[in-house]
Amino acid sequence: MRRFRVGLAQINPTVGDFDGNVRKIVEGMEHARRLGCRLVAFPELAITGYPPEDLLFKQAFIEANLRALDQVTRVSRGLTAVVGFVDKQDDIFNAAAILHDGARVGVYHKQYLPNYGVFDENRYFQAGTETPVFECGDATFAVNICEDIWYPSGPTRRQALAGAELVVTINGSPFHAGKAQHRETMLATRAADDLVCVAFVNMVGGQDELVFDGGSVIFNERAELMARGRAFAQDFVVADVDLDAVFHARLRDARRRQEKLGAHDAVSRVVLPACPAMPAPAVTPAIAAPLGRVDEVFQALVLGTRDYVQKSGFARVVIGLSGGIDSALVAAVAVEALGRDNVVGVTMPSPYSSAGTRSDAQRVAKNLGIEFMKLPITGVFQQFKRALAQPFKGLPQDVAEENIQARIRGTLLMALSNKFGWLVLTTGNKSEIGVGYSTLYGDMAGGFAVIKDVPKTLVYELAAHVNARAGRALVPQSIIERAPSAELRPDQKDQDSLPPYPELDAILRAYVEEDRSVSELAALGFDPDIAAKVARMVDRNEYKRRQGPIGVKITPRAFGRDWRLPLVNRFRE
Repeated sequence: MRRFRVGLAQINPTVGDFDGNVRKIVEGMEHARRLGCRLVAFPELAITGYPPEDLLFKQAFIEANLRALDQVTRVSRGLTAVVGFVDKQDDIFNAAAILHDGARVGVYHKQYLPNYGVFDENRYFQAGTETPVFECGDATFAVNICEDIWYPSGPTRRQALAGAELVVTINGSPFHAGKAQHRETMLATRAADDLVCVAFVNMVGGQDELVFDGGSVIFNERAELMARGRAFAQDFVVADVDLDAVFHARLRDARRRQEKLGAHDAVSRVVLPACPAMPAPAVTPAIAAPLGRVDEVFQALVLGTRDYVQKSGFARVVIGLSGGIDSALVAAVAVEALGRDNVVGVTMPSPYSSAGTRSDAQRVAKNLGIEFMKLPITGVFQQFKRALAQPFKGLPQDVAEENIQARIRGTLLMALSNKFGWLVLTTGNKSEIGVGYSTLYGDMAGGFAVIKDVPKTLVYELAAHVNARAGRALVPQSIIERAPSAELRPDQKDQDSLPPYPELDAILRAYVEEDRSVSELAALGFDPDIAAKVARMVDRNEYKRRQGPIGVKITPRAFGRDWRLPLVNRFRE
């Protein structure tokens, strides 16, 4: 029986950290040897970190990546390794190096370069055209990269028809809610349709607003899940694939015989000497349980926050605790990501802050065990009003005075950041940011917007999830039950200015994530006047979003890399 042990090293690289990335890859190779793996695979662009963006325009960056690959190559003795890197020829390529027993024996260039959503690979890379297959002893395998496997008639099909029994695909597949299940369905389909074992290794970790969720998997030729790595954590996935089972399944498929005529002509073949046999201790493939809908979002927020803070060199963060649900959730995420000793909560009550929110801010800090500061802003606010008394003379108080309060708070938080080197985490959610219900240079002031892509209705679900995980009310029930309010004027409620959040979030999902027009929204049953109002608010507040901090992407279309609305724009529909 031909058993082939494959390992998937689900690592968390950092863009530009060549020494650190090489160290992770070398450790993965050593672990693969201990487990007796014949092949170990690492994620897409594991050498450089992903996505490197305009660093790819720097020749020094490309050369450093090639030197790092040389280091990794020398350590690959005794096994085969597949490592993502940037290849340099007459152009540069998103590439996979096939390393074998201490030598680089092949390179695969990514053929389908995604140029949609958060991806911009045509800006940087040339597309590959060659589709190699590798023979090593009694095994035949092939390699491709991320987007390539999503195409039914793409490289995977050609490689399988040319004899590959195992296809290793290396990936930097970013997270959004629900994507993991969709991705696994596609991979299972590809394995069954092409009668091939599929080993899918995915990156894990946060890079700016993107989070890579891991979840590496191995499917056999019957679309049966053999192994699954953990989500949102580094892991090593290992399984023995049965290559004889692939061969027998193909013997019974008459249609495949017709399809593979001429397939060998389109694929190059590389014959590798077999490595010396290594001890192969018994392994039991692990199948990590999939996460629930709300839990996977929570884990994405935690990982995205942790990696942004730590990879950027910060030790502590500071959060404005208003006594509302958004700041309570952000604080809970920060504590999970960084530990309670590295989170500071600051309450900044104004003349309009209620007794309930003042006490709830303190309760959140106590429940989470974080350092807590009180910096009342009433006196500073009065000084601002006195300074503006002459130009504002005879005019009623309005949004100008409301925004002054938010900007005082932003100034205080940034002062603490400057003095102590803390990173300010902002607390605005997607619903508010989408319609501009936020203050530029006020509550938008900060370094990282943890829940920027989280609709308000999901904020409530996440708060309940935080309490359920803890087995106690870290987020007080009074916060969850209180009507949302910015508390910038007497008796203010969010619904004075906005539709109810369930309605607002549904409109935003259709308008922003699905590109529905106002007339389409009306046809879907939304009130035409409310839909038109929300659309106008989204469009005219793009200038605010452009000046706000980045945050974790958790929906299919977030405000950020995959949302590019012109600032000057008179189109309305």
